Formats: sequence, structure tokens, C-alpha cells
Amino acid sequence: MDTNYNPYSLSGKTILITGASSGIGQATAIECSRMGAQVIVTGRNEQRLQETLSQLEGEGHQMIAVDISTADGVKLLVESVPVVDGLLNNAGVSATKPIGFLSEQELNRIFDINLKAPILLTNLMAKKKKIRKGGSIVFTSSVGRFIEAPGNSLYSSSKGGLSSFMRGAALELAAKQIRCNALLPGMIETPIMTGKQTISEEQWEKNKQRYPLKRFGTPQEVAWAAVFLFSNASSFLTGSEIIIDGGRSLG
Repeated sequence: MDTNYNPYSLSGKTILITGASSGIGQATAIECSRMGAQVIVTGRNEQRLQETLSQLEGEGHQMIAVDISTADGVKLLVESVPVVDGLLNNAGVSATKPIGFLSEQELNRIFDINLKAPILLTNLMAKKKKIRKGGSIVFTSSVGRFIEAPGNSLYSSSKGGLSSFMRGAALELAAKQIRCNALLPGMIETPIMTGKQTISEEQWEKNKQRYPLKRFGTPQEVAWAAVFLFSNASSFLTGSEIIIDGGRSLG
């Protein structure tokens, strides 16, 4: 019996994570490092990235402070990274605004970060052969792409587009043995997703009751699913969406 057997190990793999300064991105960076990966964290805020970097286990990790909401930022990131085994397209922003109050500026902001950036990054990483054969690309989408809520149409649309792009990328990149999958979290207690400060404690608890498990998720719980998708344990999984919502989408 091999006591060291672990198909979920990331030893020897290099993982690039966008939006790694907090929440799901930060948790995934930490968990990947614990599983033996060398991690490259990226985001706009250098100080917060440094905080993430300081929590990583092992050696050889790297941080790159860059704004990937622009094509130039994406290009700079790709030029700065080595060949990787995994990419988490995680950087994202949220917006709760009724349709009648949407602006073109807000539309561009949400789609530039949530949809355009991961598309351009995936495109350029593949084009420049910065993703190793047998690699894995993971997209952070959301159950919001099919569970609508008032004021959520813009965010939902961006995540719906991301999931659609993931499936197309999975089909096209399969020839290079590169897998593409998406994580669809429900409400996760992160600064971007909860919006706790904008609603009453009563409404906060009421929202929790809509989840069969009677709680929201944690960034670490989403990170564990990302580790699975980066590991050899998911080697026959591509074009799939993993729903992590405590049963919220059941009804």
C-alpha cells in the first residue's frame, strides 16, 4: 500500500490565479500551495497581493500586480508568466442595479472584467503556448447565471457568457489536451459576493434560509473544488460546471 498516494496532489504544477488578493482567489492560492503547487498570484492591489503571498506554503511563489481589465494589462501578464499547468480565471466584480438604472459605463465595467478579461487571457495564454499540454483552465462563474434576482441581470449576463465561452474553449482546446471547466458558487461569504453591508441582518438571515444547508459557503470550500479541477483526479473532466451552492439551485 502506497501511503503517499494522492491523486489530488498539485506537486510539480504551476498555477496562475487572477483576482488573488481576496476571497475565492486568495483561498484557492493558499489551498493550491498546501497541495504542493507553485502559485502565481495576480491582481490590481499590490498590498493585498502581498498579504496573499505571505500566506502561501512552500517556496517559489510569485506575485504580479497588473490590471487585466484592459487588453494591455492582459498582454503584460502573459508576457510576465512562465508556462503554467493551471489557470484560474477568477477576477470579477459584482453589481446590483435595476435595468432602468443601468449605464453604458457600468455595462462596460462589468463585462470588461467578468467576461472580456478571461476571454482575452485564455486566448493569449493558449496562443503564446503558456499553458502546458495536459493543463487545466478553471473559470469562476456563478449560479447567478441561471438563478435570477432583481437588479442582478448585468452580473448574471456576464457570468452566463463566461460559462458559454468555457464550453467552447473546452471543445477547441481539447486537441491540445487542455481542459476547461467552471465553478458555479452560490452565495459565498466574500467582500464581493455577500453585500452584507447593504441589507439588514434580518434579510441576511432570511437569505440563508433559502439554502437547504441553511448557510452560505466559504471561499475555502470553492477553493477545494478548484484544487480538484487542477489535479490529475479530474483528468477526464472538461466542459463541465461544478455547482457549489449548498443546494440553493434545487428549488
